[in-house]
Amino acid sequence: MVGGREGREVDDLLPIGRFSKATRLSVKALRHYDELGLLRPAFVDPSSGYRYYRPAQANQAEAIRILRSVEMPLEEIGELLAEAGGEPAAKRLHRHRERLEARLAEQRRMLAFLQRLLDMEDVMPYEVTVRELPAQPVAATRTVSNLREISTAISDGVHAILAELGARGIEPAGPLQVVYHATEVLDSETSAPIEICLPVAAPFQGTGEVYGTELAGGPAAVTLHRGPYTEIGPAYHTVSGWVQDHGHELAGGPREVYLNAPGEVTEADLQTEVQWPIR
Repeated sequence: MVGGREGREVDDLLPIGRFSKATRLSVKALRHYDELGLLRPAFVDPSSGYRYYRPAQANQAEAIRILRSVEMPLEEIGELLAEAGGEPAAKRLHRHRERLEARLAEQRRMLAFLQRLLDMEDVMPYEVTVRELPAQPVAATRTVSNLREISTAISDGVHAILAELGARGIEPAGPLQVVYHATEVLDSETSAPIEICLPVAAPFQGTGEVYGTELAGGPAAVTLHRGPYTEIGPAYHTVSGWVQDHGHELAGGPREVYLNAPGEVTEADLQTEVQWPIR
């Protein structure tokens, strides 16, 4: 039995098991939130390490539970709770709401595309041609990504390359290209290496994460995808099927060449060329 003032204080607190049931947060989650500094217990028994919470902390626990249910990252939750309400917290909630709405809109577009795909309606036919690609010097950087995070990975890579080129007074000599080096299929969960490239007029020696290299020339099966990047899958199916049907072999990872950018045109008017080296 714990005596003295400390004992009386503990008597007014909830042990972690009861607090877990009251807040619908698992004991494991509460321990994790303690480690992250999101929800510290009011008292930790120095001899047993057992955690105790004030009943009033249930409000903070409920806020964390709700924010996690709407997929706010833990780091952002900590920052929001530190702002203790008011305008900064409202702005942070508004930004997350916009993020969720954009994600929902994207999921709706993908479901609509899936329906067209299943109905075999309005899915753009792809014409495949063979083109002799010239060898092209590029400024490049490599990273590893999956499809869910690829837009951020490409954006970060482009900014790094442009910063390096800008420091040297070099302008890009062509549109952005991304080379997929993986032999396995890239999907929402599987990460694989990609190479982000901006053509340059002449070879150069890079520093750090940005380097100079040359994309090999040679024959490639090429097609053009018009529309959102997330709907480019059938273009790859068409090209790989065409390569097999015409007795060719793939000779490296496919490349995507972005002929325009989201800031320039609507999603429906985006043009992405898929180039797959063959032999």
